[in-house]
Amino acid sequence: MEWASQLCENRGLGSKMTDSKYFTTTKKGEIFELKAELNSDKKEKKKEAVKKVIASMTVGKDVSALFPDVVNCMQTDNLELKKLVYLYLMNYAKSQPDMAIMAVNTFVKDCEDPNPLIRALAVRTMGCIRVDKITEYLCEPLRKCLKDEDPYVRKTAAVCVAKLHDINAQLVEDQGFLDTLKDLISDSNPMVVANAVAALSEIAESHPNSNLLDLNPQTINKLLTALNECTEWGQIFILDCLANYMPRDDRESQSICERVTPRLSHANSAVVLSAVKVLMKFMEMLPKDLDYYGTLLKKLAPPLVTLLSAEPELQYVALRNINLIVQKRPEILKHEMKVFFVKYNDPIYVKLEKLDIMIRLASQANIAQVLAELKEYATEVDVDFVRKAVRAIGRCAIKVEQSAERCVSTLLDLIQTKVNYVVQEAIVVIKDIFRKYPNKYESVIATLCENLDSLDEPEARAAMIWIVGEYAERIDNADELLESFLEGFHDESTQVQLQLLTAIVKLFLKKPTETQELVQQVLSLATQDSDNPDLRDRGYIYWRLLSTDPVAAKEVVLAEKPLISEETDLIEPTLLEELICHIGTLASVYHKPPSAFVEGSRGVQHKRIPARAGSGESAESSDVGQSGPSEAPPAVIPSQGDLLGDLLNLDLAPPTATVPSVQPSMQMGAMDLLGGGLDSLLGGDIGGSPSMGAGLGAAPAAMPASLGAAPAVGGGLGDLFDLGGGVGMPTGSYVAPKTVWLLAMKGKGLEISGTFARRGGIIQMDLSLTNKAMSVMTDFAIQFNRNSFGLAPAGPLQVLTPLSPNQTIDVSLPLSTSGPVMKMEPLNNLQVAVKNNIDVFYFSCQYPLSLLFVEDGKMDRQVFLATWKDIPNENEAHFQIKDIHLNSDVASNKLQGSNIFTIAKRTVEGQDMLYQSVKLTNGIWVLAEMRIQTGNPNYTLSIRCRAPEVCQFVYLCYELVLKN
Repeated sequence: MEWASQLCENRGLGSKMTDSKYFTTTKKGEIFELKAELNSDKKEKKKEAVKKVIASMTVGKDVSALFPDVVNCMQTDNLELKKLVYLYLMNYAKSQPDMAIMAVNTFVKDCEDPNPLIRALAVRTMGCIRVDKITEYLCEPLRKCLKDEDPYVRKTAAVCVAKLHDINAQLVEDQGFLDTLKDLISDSNPMVVANAVAALSEIAESHPNSNLLDLNPQTINKLLTALNECTEWGQIFILDCLANYMPRDDRESQSICERVTPRLSHANSAVVLSAVKVLMKFMEMLPKDLDYYGTLLKKLAPPLVTLLSAEPELQYVALRNINLIVQKRPEILKHEMKVFFVKYNDPIYVKLEKLDIMIRLASQANIAQVLAELKEYATEVDVDFVRKAVRAIGRCAIKVEQSAERCVSTLLDLIQTKVNYVVQEAIVVIKDIFRKYPNKYESVIATLCENLDSLDEPEARAAMIWIVGEYAERIDNADELLESFLEGFHDESTQVQLQLLTAIVKLFLKKPTETQELVQQVLSLATQDSDNPDLRDRGYIYWRLLSTDPVAAKEVVLAEKPLISEETDLIEPTLLEELICHIGTLASVYHKPPSAFVEGSRGVQHKRIPARAGSGESAESSDVGQSGPSEAPPAVIPSQGDLLGDLLNLDLAPPTATVPSVQPSMQMGAMDLLGGGLDSLLGGDIGGSPSMGAGLGAAPAAMPASLGAAPAVGGGLGDLFDLGGGVGMPTGSYVAPKTVWLLAMKGKGLEISGTFARRGGIIQMDLSLTNKAMSVMTDFAIQFNRNSFGLAPAGPLQVLTPLSPNQTIDVSLPLSTSGPVMKMEPLNNLQVAVKNNIDVFYFSCQYPLSLLFVEDGKMDRQVFLATWKDIPNENEAHFQIKDIHLNSDVASNKLQGSNIFTIAKRTVEGQDMLYQSVKLTNGIWVLAEMRIQTGNPNYTLSIRCRAPEVCQFVYLCYELVLKN
């Protein structure tokens, strides 16, 4: 509501008190009254009328009909009236471009007015009117205003150049405005300099390679001179521009830092953060042994501390930025721990952020103070905060070794409180402490086991299971404890199931004679009864390991674990460098580079901190370091407002580069069993999941014969993916019978029925048009509304002869998928308009998603395995297809006719498993696993896709094809 805010500008208190009257009228016929008042001879009446028009416009009424009458009011000396008319023009010029040209003469005239306010107002308004026809008339007045004697006009004109560049970049370059803008950097007025810098920065952002802001020592000197006299926002523009400069040496770097340092004491927090950004960047070039370096570190702390006395929202932004600064240079705030202690009235988002920084600043010197504070927090009422405080105690133990013992005893005290969520968090962090300090604190395990029954959160249950499995030899009843978890195995989360499987295998390897039944039970549950591929995958790996080489199994499963690092949540160094260059922006709050959340045509530049003097880091190496993340992923569907952005901007191409190929000569023993994912599960000649009844007698090697001697893999996945046997040629895609889409009573006698088909890679809409009226119908045309997959007619509706009464014509309309996109509800809904000589008729229909399944949807075998693993578990959906009496080969054959391709087939105990892939027209890949049990008419279908919204509709296609 830009005009609404500007409307309030330059008003006296008296007029503000009475302005509300303009918003209260609800009379009918108001437009005609306003029209009469706007054409009144009395100036006061005219001004009142324009105010009413602006008020109506502000509350969303359409007053565009008054455009010519309002434009006539421009010819006035009254500044307030002129401002109001200009506000109206800005709002409606786009919808009335032809009429807006009427105002051009007045603009040109106003640009030469003796009053600088009117000159500036005219050029500002012309820049805001985004109409191509007007931009050519703007050039001459803008050129004059850029060289105006009054600095207010020049600074307004500078911003106008950036606006004009956004509308027509070529025009600005041709007219030489960019050179004039560069000249304004040398202007005598600091505000003109600031606006020129802001305009050039804005233009440079949209053209990253243009090198518009050619910064050199002379220009930098001018900017630093202007810095002291600008307004606060002008200072921010200049500081942001300075941050993009690369000093020649450490002396120049020190000189800039000295001149920027006074900005740290500014009252505006945005100026302070922009100054911190410049100093953090240029400090990198200063030698650490320099006296000034130490002075600068000391000067940076007080302004950051001062930011924490502002209101909570500003505190949060400051804390997110401080988090980055502390990761880069903890020495700046190492003596300021107390300011990060939580206050009772801090909002939760501030508390959590302070807690994070406290841990980052924790050291041997202040750990006692920090632990006392954290113990206090752990008794608070806010559950989220308490959880994070307990976790923080664990992080302190891992970070400061000398404090570990004190941290463990603090955690044990908290466990004694028996507060459920405190106990669970404590167990999660004690697991990490065991990993960091093996064979040191295991005496507390007994206390942990006492709380086994109270654990109900997956992460805590998984941590406890890990502890029991890892230290099974020290726990007498380890098998009983793990067995208690096994009772509700299928109700547990995947995280707990995987941990339980590993823990029981560890237990078996440590106590083989006592736990045979337990390991048989868990392997059976994981491989035969589970729908989760990751769990089955791990189960088969353990099965194979235990059956072929128990010694290798011991080496793999009970291998010595690496110690965990001190700080597990540090931002990766190259990303941290980039974020430091974006201090004071949204990137520093999100802790993500701008390319991760800025969409659109603007190129996002990746910034980098300069190399330290004498560090020997070459320019080439800095380029290499930055090349990785700079390539933003391409989008399948453009993001336009409410379009299908997140759903369809996925699965562009299978990740071929990441999957190692299996060499034909590779033997079973050489395979990376724990890293191969589905490859390991499917690669060997399993034949069928063995029954565990006879397995694992006195030693783990005594497995059933089918697994006892695992053969070489031979041709990699050849045995699995050889689909030659039994799978015939595809039968052609299924076409549903026509249904009535438009009833004759709604179509004034026109009845439309239809269906969709995909023939030879072309999508077609088959229509039957029936005339049930008494008159002849002609001039047929068809149009689609925007839809989820961009379906649009590829040509006109070919009804070549008039449609006589009681006549039916069949028409086939080819469709393309290059139309405009918008997410529909449901996803496959299509809204259609059909026109003839009688009227326009609207109806909606739903198309089967199989229409969009393309012919090159057969995924490479290795890529299928990698992609399945890569898609998160939560993106998997499970369905039952009931009453299907087909064997797997016939089913596979039918599905292939609709471009659902079978990649692999394997049989386990009479159950056929088909692994299938589908590719949609917009590049989305859908992967599926279909289970067919001999004699069971119900199929189980598991679908994985990066766009989970698609899964339900793919399932409907399966059902449609298989049942018809």
